Amino acid sequence: MAHIQLDLDGYTDLPEGKVATVVTYLEMLEKPALKPIERPDLTLERAGEIDITEYRALFKRVGEPWLWFGRLVMNDAELEATLSKPTNEFYWAMKNGEPVGMLELNVAKEDEVTLSYFGLVPEAVGGGAGRWLMNHAINKAFSRPEVKRFWLHTCTGDSPQALQFYLRSGFKPFKRSIEVADDPRLNEILDRSCAPHIPFLP
Repeated sequence: MAHIQLDLDGYTDLPEGKVATVVTYLEMLEKPALKPIERPDLTLERAGEIDITEYRALFKRVGEPWLWFGRLVMNDAELEATLSKPTNEFYWAMKNGEPVGMLELNVAKEDEVTLSYFGLVPEAVGGGAGRWLMNHAINKAFSRPEVKRFWLHTCTGDSPQALQFYLRSGFKPFKRSIEVADDPRLNEILDRSCAPHIPFLP
């Protein structure tokens, strides 16, 4: 793994082909009071055996505007192994029989749950759909009596509404970090036109 020196009081140039985001980690230490959201057109279905082709397609639809690439760089075996772990729970948000969102939880520790991935396809955003999905996430996390912590992270590559949405949901920030990665648009994992808020440098 290559390293560069980070200037903690100024600017640091990135090597060619790299992108960087500031990551904010947030946690919820008790279940908040939830405002009910009625969305009878939406259902949440827990996946059994996950078709990785369908998973990748939804992951890309949800995450492409925000440069999500974590699961797209995995080969089939790596992705299948990750999704089939007993600590992993994946749910499809469905509308009219079609997936329009995803909720992925990880329960690697008995007393905490990680919100690994959460999002909706662009055309499903609005009308309280995000709040509906988050209510399900919080309820599922704290349905385990031993859980004392529900946490996630978001970054400056995500939707500009994401951080405020998580804060309004009851999460509190506790840490920041910088993520540096290969730009997934260089090797066509993602289209070069996606995520224009993170300019592509050919």
